[in-house]
Amino acid sequence: MKWIRYRLKTTEEAEDIVISALADCGIEGVEIEDKVPLTEEEKAQMFVDILPDIPDDDGIAYLSFYLEEDNSQEETLERVKQSLEELRVFMDIGEGTIEVSETEDKDWINNWKQYFKQFYVDDILIIPSWETVREEDRDKMILHIDPGTAFGTGMHETTQLCIRQLKKYVKPGMEILDVGTGSGILAIVAVKLGAAHVLGTDLDPCAVPAVIDNKAANDVPEDAFDLVIGNIIDDRKIMDVAGYEKYDIVTANILADVLAPLTPVIVNQMKPGALYITSGILEGQEYKVLDACREAGLAVVEITKQGEWLSVTAQKSAEA
Repeated sequence: MKWIRYRLKTTEEAEDIVISALADCGIEGVEIEDKVPLTEEEKAQMFVDILPDIPDDDGIAYLSFYLEEDNSQEETLERVKQSLEELRVFMDIGEGTIEVSETEDKDWINNWKQYFKQFYVDDILIIPSWETVREEDRDKMILHIDPGTAFGTGMHETTQLCIRQLKKYVKPGMEILDVGTGSGILAIVAVKLGAAHVLGTDLDPCAVPAVIDNKAANDVPEDAFDLVIGNIIDDRKIMDVAGYEKYDIVTANILADVLAPLTPVIVNQMKPGALYITSGILEGQEYKVLDACREAGLAVVEITKQGEWLSVTAQKSAEA
């Protein structure tokens, strides 16, 4: 069996969102090559006495992924190319060119699983399907999420920031809107925290099987979490399906350049007094979201940080 290696040239700043786009296209595992200097914490975790010399950082990143040589590879590649073109509308992804080469027969998907182990976000256990819940963890909140289905396993700082805000603000019976739901992880957390219903929106149809699988794995009632495919920023039909002044909380773990145009639209879906929990904001880009919130009449409640990522939580006036 032959595998085809695809090496995508992008930018370091776009790494995370491009990887999420690849995951939405069904690509389970990506190799990252960049020249980002190691942090002191990363250096401390490396079991070597002498660290390798890393060339000067040029801002370029290469993302390699592997597809089996069969009838579906061209279709997947076309989805990747289409997704990259959609990203260009919102951000600079660099060249976005893809080099192609053949490689040896290897079980890349299952080998990748060795790097995704169960872990905690505070007191929430996130665990893939191939691992067993330990006896001492059975009384905790447990999320069964598999990587590769769509963006959002909980490992990334941006997702963890949103989870912590949901833990803080979700109350039983709430209606929640999750824009860019991906794997559905935030919606599932919200339901487990007591939300009565969540509507997720996403641009990519690949989110549909991901959400179906993850709902089933977490015993989420069918009517507790619905998904609609489309762009709520500019598609009136999606806005109408979502409804107006309906939601107690809106979550959006996207990017600052997408949150900026989303914010003045999404205030229409929020109830008076509703909260707007955003993430995916690189440090230094938060002004875009803060300005958008203030211009839309939202009061900034809280800014939280993990690594180089920020979450902004804002609130609609109760008088609206």
